[in-house]
Amino acid sequence: MTDVLLYDTTLRDGTQREGISLSVDDKLKIAMKLDEMGIHYIEGGWPGSNPKDVEFFRRASSLPFKNAKVTAFGSTRRKNSPPDEDANLRALLEAETPVVTLVGKSWDLHVKDVLDTTMEENLNMIGESVAYCKQQDKEVIYDAEHFFDGFKADPEYALATVKTAALNGADCVVLCDTNGGSLPWEVEQIVAEVREALPNTQLGIHAHDDTGCGVANSLAAVRAGATQVQGTINGYGERVANANLTTIIPDLQLKMGLTSVTPQNLQQLTELSRYVAEVANLTHDDHAPFVGASAFAHKGGIHVAAMLKNMESYQHIDPELVGNQQRSVVSELSGRGNIIDKAQQFGLDTESLDVKRVLDEIKNLEAQGFTFEGAEASVELMLRRTHPA
Repeated sequence: MTDVLLYDTTLRDGTQREGISLSVDDKLKIAMKLDEMGIHYIEGGWPGSNPKDVEFFRRASSLPFKNAKVTAFGSTRRKNSPPDEDANLRALLEAETPVVTLVGKSWDLHVKDVLDTTMEENLNMIGESVAYCKQQDKEVIYDAEHFFDGFKADPEYALATVKTAALNGADCVVLCDTNGGSLPWEVEQIVAEVREALPNTQLGIHAHDDTGCGVANSLAAVRAGATQVQGTINGYGERVANANLTTIIPDLQLKMGLTSVTPQNLQQLTELSRYVAEVANLTHDDHAPFVGASAFAHKGGIHVAAMLKNMESYQHIDPELVGNQQRSVVSELSGRGNIIDKAQQFGLDTESLDVKRVLDEIKNLEAQGFTFEGAEASVELMLRRTHPA
């Protein structure tokens, strides 16, 4: 049983991050890795916007995906234009994906000031576009853009937009915090109200991280009834970030007791996170929750001493559950435990090791300006010099 479906938009929303530009080959490589992870939906791009995305969908159609459905993203039809004559919808269908994701407006500000149309015509644009894609035998995910801002401004109209999508056959209605300005308690309350208004419609959440709440908002939405979560690997995305799937997935499974991927696939999470960073030519965040190199690194002497007695004393999970590993760091803040742990790592007999001598030497050298955090070879040499042959 899958409690929460995962929808990855790294290849579309993720590429809107400043400093990221993925080639078609890059996107295909990442797509295959996402499929190996057990991601349910992979949004490949917007085929109506650029030739690169058109080429991605052409080549992706021949890839042997085992878990994921590839989806093409695009907007509802233009105002005052029938859907069968709309170039964007035509491009979506020509991508030949089993799923299409349509984005439409929920906020009266966007209807009036961005689309420059009437509230009624916006509803027509949503309903006719969803119905048209359903008539082409597509699974349709409807992204309700700016839904939370729209709901706060005019809840009746915001609800009317998602009801229109649902009534015209949308398989899932995704509530988007597009500007990333909502807070978790707002998200949970609003999703609960939509859940009550649409009891038979699958709901999803698409959050951004502009207030630092992208992950929290996603989890709050799940608590209120959302069963699809959209996000990106490492949180890559427009402005600050999208909701980070490498944090959301283990939070769902290890903290909330929900199932999204198999335990075996969850162990691939750290590898996936670092792989995507490498392909995107970005430095991996060492301090990322769960998958960062420092996520289970212990520097304080008291911490490491406790860890040697019980691994749960200063770790909230077993790092192997997400494919990461525990390690200790040697510095002037170290205690005997840090030195013993390093010696064990290097395969040395700690019983015959002069731990105090090594520790004192490190502290004295760090006081002179040396640093040993990133100099494990130097630490090993110091240990071996005091270790009996």
